Amino acid sequence: MQQACSSTAELLGELGLNPRHHNGDDHGFPLRVPRTFVQQMQVGNPHDPLLKQVLPSQSEACNGNAFSQDPVNEKNYIVTPGLIHKYRHRVLIISTSVCPVHCRYCFRRHFPYQEQSLQGKHWQCVLDYLQQHRYVNEVILSGGDPLSLGNEKLAAMAADLQAIEHIRRLRLHSRFPVVLPQRIDAAFITAFQAVALQKIFVIHSNHGNEISDHVCTAVSLLKQAGFTVLNQAVLLRGINDDERVLCELSERLFAAGVLPYYLNVLDRVAGSEHFAVSAQRIKDIYQAVKRALPGFLVPKLVHDTGGPDCKRDFLA
Repeated sequence: MQQACSSTAELLGELGLNPRHHNGDDHGFPLRVPRTFVQQMQVGNPHDPLLKQVLPSQSEACNGNAFSQDPVNEKNYIVTPGLIHKYRHRVLIISTSVCPVHCRYCFRRHFPYQEQSLQGKHWQCVLDYLQQHRYVNEVILSGGDPLSLGNEKLAAMAADLQAIEHIRRLRLHSRFPVVLPQRIDAAFITAFQAVALQKIFVIHSNHGNEISDHVCTAVSLLKQAGFTVLNQAVLLRGINDDERVLCELSERLFAAGVLPYYLNVLDRVAGSEHFAVSAQRIKDIYQAVKRALPGFLVPKLVHDTGGPDCKRDFLA
């Protein structure tokens, strides 16, 4: 992560592109891209679908009224610092503010991380809340990216959660296996092999070009640790808003041992309007994907409406 590209000039230089032809600033959301992810981009191609996910753009300054800093209404469901409880039987923990890559469409790019730190007594408050709410049976570690934490810290958190009798499942949401797959190391695998909870690992890949041999190795290691590995993607204009691209993504994911899980309609976060796909185009693409793929390779098309039980079928 310390070696990641942190400036537009550096990133474009790595790809043989002239920074003078790029006018976008970071709009308060700093650029960060691991070099392992840059290596998956096509040199000399300013329209590379991976590059477009992380390169700041002038378009980020253009926002309609429907785009906000809290597009999925998370602030109203924070029950204690670092803990979001939107769905009855599962909770989400903001384990860290740090992420290995800054995706320009990130729905938490304006999230108030400083107010949601798990430092000091806040972690114990999270555990106390879970002890008191016995109907909660699943915990999601998110962020930022939970794998930005060290293996010992993650193992300690998992042990604390496992000690709560009614918690059955632990889910990790992480971009690391895709953008910096070497993060899935032997120590991580050893730590989580010892976790007796049912374990789900949700990676985030939007395009088949992201699935390298290193990604396949990381997925294999996760499965050795006992994780069920799923993928969630975001439908992004100019990147994967094409049925052939989405079909290829599902095929490559499944070949790597990953089951397509969600295809998310873009969360309307301020700065991301240029990634939005029209509702009719979304429906047309998805119907074409359903015709082309067997059912087990078709991710569920969902959008977050911002309320309780808000992950809804977009076509319903």
